[in-house]
Amino acid sequence: MIRIAQVAPNIFPTPPTHHGGTERVIHDLSIALRNLEVEVTLFAPADSVTDIPRVGDHLSLAALEAREGRVAPGVPAALEALQMEALARRLDAFDIVHCHGEFAHAPVLGARRCRSLTTVHWRVDERDRALFFAGFPDLPVAAISAAQEAGIPVANRAGIVHHGIARDRYALRSEPEDHLAFIGRMTDQKRPDVAIRVARAAGLPIRLAGTVDVGNPDYFDRAVRPLLGDDAVYVGPVDDAAKGRLLGGARALLFPIDWPEPFGLVMIEAMACGTPVIAWNRGSVPEIVEDGVTGFVVSSEAEAVAALARVGELDRAQVRRRFEARFTAERMAADYLAIYRRLLGR
Repeated sequence: MIRIAQVAPNIFPTPPTHHGGTERVIHDLSIALRNLEVEVTLFAPADSVTDIPRVGDHLSLAALEAREGRVAPGVPAALEALQMEALARRLDAFDIVHCHGEFAHAPVLGARRCRSLTTVHWRVDERDRALFFAGFPDLPVAAISAAQEAGIPVANRAGIVHHGIARDRYALRSEPEDHLAFIGRMTDQKRPDVAIRVARAAGLPIRLAGTVDVGNPDYFDRAVRPLLGDDAVYVGPVDDAAKGRLLGGARALLFPIDWPEPFGLVMIEAMACGTPVIAWNRGSVPEIVEDGVTGFVVSSEAEAVAALARVGELDRAQVRRRFEARFTAERMAADYLAIYRRLLGR
């Protein structure tokens, strides 16, 4: 039996309660790997609620902020150092260490880097990643899309694994309501303001959900709040049940990103509900949305409005079937397991 360590970030519990797509993917992967008879140990914060064997004595940053109001700037680095120490003491217990964090794991792994895998859940085209990859050319990195892999040096590339989610988390809803949906961080990368403008131009109400981005806290008050009204309602963060109701009842999901999105988990969550996705042609979008099948790939607000006029042509049952074929946690786990075995066979 292959023994795998899944090393999650310390920002949210794994799985998360509301926001935290990375932690959601890690937990779904861990469950699916266990179902494939892989021995999984999860390195994650102490407020994580899971039946996967777990290592971690400290609360997540989210829990600390909820309890203390604000955490000191050095706390994230301290939590990562403590997690890396816990990992270093246990390295010999695992055949593969799969890390989903930032940078600290690479030097800790040392000679074990060849039997590790790193998944970066963020863009990789910025200066910090270039320095990181150049310093650790022996670190195998799995991309979450072909768009992301283009920014990873050839020496580091270990394969592409699209995200997947639990097959039964969301159910097909064949008869939607009239509203559109937007779910994501309230930030200029995700552009909820554009979603509101498109919905209004199409004459459709929209419901928006997600957290106000801590890295860009002024954006919501400046660019989104003034646009809210009876036809554009912000409902705040949502858990899985509320997300399923919002997405399942939506005529379409609007995904007007303004950055090179490396994946975009909400797109496949919408597809799991049978809800088509209207997404801007950036980053991984053309890989995830099958134009004319699971939604429409657009390049402007005008194109999005025109696509909404055609969304009734799409078969919601077929959208769900394409989710089941491409984006389940079982498929994701099988893809990662193939990479683990390839690394072990070197």
